[in-house]
Amino acid sequence: MRLGPFDTSKINVRGSDGSGGGMGRAGGVGCGTLVIALIGAVVFGLDPMQTIGMVEGIQQQSAPAGQGGSGRELSAQEVCTQSEYATEACNALTNLDATWQATFAQEGIPFEQPVLHLFVASVRTEGCGSASSAVGPFYCPADKGIYIDTAFYDQLARMSGTGGDFARLYVIAHEYGHHIQNITGLANQVRRAQSQNPSAANSLQVAMELQADCYAGMWAGKNRDLIEQGDLEEGLQAASAIGDDTLMRNAGQRINPESFTHGTSRQRMSALRLGLEINDNSACDTFFQGA
Repeated sequence: MRLGPFDTSKINVRGSDGSGGGMGRAGGVGCGTLVIALIGAVVFGLDPMQTIGMVEGIQQQSAPAGQGGSGRELSAQEVCTQSEYATEACNALTNLDATWQATFAQEGIPFEQPVLHLFVASVRTEGCGSASSAVGPFYCPADKGIYIDTAFYDQLARMSGTGGDFARLYVIAHEYGHHIQNITGLANQVRRAQSQNPSAANSLQVAMELQADCYAGMWAGKNRDLIEQGDLEEGLQAASAIGDDTLMRNAGQRINPESFTHGTSRQRMSALRLGLEINDNSACDTFFQGA
């Protein structure tokens, strides 16, 4: 995808030269062992606030003491130029902000940018506790932060069989989708519905993740002139690789739909394609119709 250069005057990005993300206090529930609950596989977009019940009692297994806040906090320019992956992420964030801000303005809805945190090994958030890189990329609604250890991209390439840039852009665009859900109030509505009807908690969680996939596709579709040959295939391969059924099968486990958190490979691929192909700002609402 032919993204333009990042503009640090227009984006919110943080990072440090230590093992953390330059954040201050820690709080809430640790996220470092969510990977255990998710069959030992790294998946996209895990919202620690939505899955708090999965990690209660295991906070001590999260980021080691002294990590997740150490090191000199870097300037935005330093963060965005510390690696090729970091530069790519900042390029994507610049475009994501511009695209979604314009979309919200078109709909007459107030918009607020997220903060991108690039970290190494572990990080402390303001409201979602501590996390190690094992949790994978995630969004924290409490501080409106997208958290990515870019080393995940190498694992993604091994899992999906593609090292293409669009597979990586899918990651950050999916997490941005969770930010959209947060600032529109949908995330809070879903949490209330999950609390009121625990039997529907799983299906609502899957719907949240599929909608975030759809939003990732919608962002790409709104920038169709920047898409290069092979981009869609790279995204679909990545979506297929991290479907719940595929992760369970590859882990040697029985496929159990009741424990799905993000949807099947087919569902994730379809959600990404839906957002990309349908030029309608309400297209991704379909995942919550009748919910």
